[in-house]
Amino acid sequence: MASIAVQPATPADQNRAQSLSRELNLPLLEQGSDLTKQTALQAALHVAGKSLSLRQAGPGAPGPVAVDFGAGTMRHRRRGGNNELLGRAVGVGKKTPLRVLDATAGLARDAFVLADLGCQVHLCERHPVIAALIASGMACALDGEDPWLRDVVSRMRLFTGDARELSDLPAQSDVIYLDPMFPLRDKRAAVKKEMALFQLLLDSAPEAAAQDDLLDWACTQPVARVVQKRPLKAPVVGREPSHCIRGRAVRYDVYVLRSLS
Repeated sequence: MASIAVQPATPADQNRAQSLSRELNLPLLEQGSDLTKQTALQAALHVAGKSLSLRQAGPGAPGPVAVDFGAGTMRHRRRGGNNELLGRAVGVGKKTPLRVLDATAGLARDAFVLADLGCQVHLCERHPVIAALIASGMACALDGEDPWLRDVVSRMRLFTGDARELSDLPAQSDVIYLDPMFPLRDKRAAVKKEMALFQLLLDSAPEAAAQDDLLDWACTQPVARVVQKRPLKAPVVGREPSHCIRGRAVRYDVYVLRSLS
């Protein structure tokens, strides 16, 4: 695992930083320490009030990564055509409420879109630092003044751990959604720094090898369908899907196991 510390932004953030340090079993970095000069550290979980961000250490590191559901990019995505494709893939409109288990939450953007489409979403993120970023983003949205954000996030529930091993997950979901975090051919700075984050936290080789296992597991669960996100031209992972829904850059492989209605 990457070498990560928790760092308070100000003296007022010290207590929360100490609490997170204990909870995540990470060392505590002194407030004000210059991350560009750190040699033994790869990243710091930066605590600033209610917000968390992950900042890579060393000279020339990309900017911080945080989960901010109210950011302009998320508001812009709300109007994007890809939302309709994702909604069609999971079966929005075929059952109300539609219960979706997002077994690979990542930075929770697809989970948020699904919740915005009216789904009840249970998110699983196995890396505790990424889960902490999601929890911070959800808490900021729920405590904020935007009724839209509060309403959407109220339909999301976060679980930390591997979905295949969590005993406290709700017994029944309608759909399992999988996004195995494939490398995007996108040269925007924001995307590049987020991919750098995941490469830092997770070993990509075991992740790729585990995709077949995760899909096989999902397809044995008592759900109506499984949806896996893939690059548009990538080969099918494991078994052949029932059908595919294609966008400009990604596609959704849909495995229909029974009727949603």
